[in-house]
Amino acid sequence: MVKRLISANASDISKFTKEDLVQSIKASEGRVILSENVVMHEPIVGDITSSELARAYGADMILLNGFDVFEPIILSLYEGQYAAWNAKPNDNAIRDLKKLVGLPIGANLEPVDPNANMTSDVIEISKGRTASAETFKRANEIGLDFILLTGNPGTGVTNQRIAENIKIAKEHFDGVIIAGKMHSAGVDEPVASAESAKQFVEAGADIVLVPAVGSVWGITEKMVAEVVEYCHSQDKLVMSAIGTSQESSHPDTIRDIALRNKILGVDIQHIGDANMGLVGIKNIKELSDAIRGERHTVSRFARSVNR
Repeated sequence: MVKRLISANASDISKFTKEDLVQSIKASEGRVILSENVVMHEPIVGDITSSELARAYGADMILLNGFDVFEPIILSLYEGQYAAWNAKPNDNAIRDLKKLVGLPIGANLEPVDPNANMTSDVIEISKGRTASAETFKRANEIGLDFILLTGNPGTGVTNQRIAENIKIAKEHFDGVIIAGKMHSAGVDEPVASAESAKQFVEAGADIVLVPAVGSVWGITEKMVAEVVEYCHSQDKLVMSAIGTSQESSHPDTIRDIALRNKILGVDIQHIGDANMGLVGIKNIKELSDAIRGERHTVSRFARSVNR
């Protein structure tokens, strides 16, 4: 058995296998907080990474967005590299970030579908951010604990392409695979459904992502409940996502979303990166307080990475 992630020390987490990480999340009973950080956004404190700030306000897992596995750059990770113009790739970036935050680190990899039926302009992304056998192998090499197969706005990621890439990831990546969409990614298709969740699980996903109720229009409590019920019946976990800029909403909105999705049984609550200023950072704490109380929030605040 392993410690619950919400009360695990950095020394515990550093020894987790893939199976240990999944079990530690499950054992936390819906109280795990995942913070998404854009690696190329300048942090609000110039010489501290956004991931360190997120951990300081209660995050248990860190998800890197805009991270290129072939050009690993995290602003403010290294002294003097506080802006995109002077930051340099470093193959040790993930391992060095782990030393600072003592948490599981993952990254988005996007299964872009060139034939997607788009509702908005297409935004092209680099090869190192795109899901492929090459990027999955590279994710292993640089030490990522998990990957999230999803899509940023306008990238043209489809549920079908996500399912196809889960199978490829299973062959080449040793860590936890999370899969699903937190918004449309610019594609004219249902964002989430019990059918797509089943497709992801059958393809081999460890955790299925759904938009948090209250974050995407038309995503009902019934829809999320169906996904949770199915995934849990298959011994898989579910992560809800606040990925539609509501991470910068009033604290009351964050608390409402948090409790509604906890009632539905999600195992991880994701909070996005649209505002990693003081509002977004403080809302990590609001989310944490709502679903697990100040005791566990303060525990994550104070738990030294040297433990």
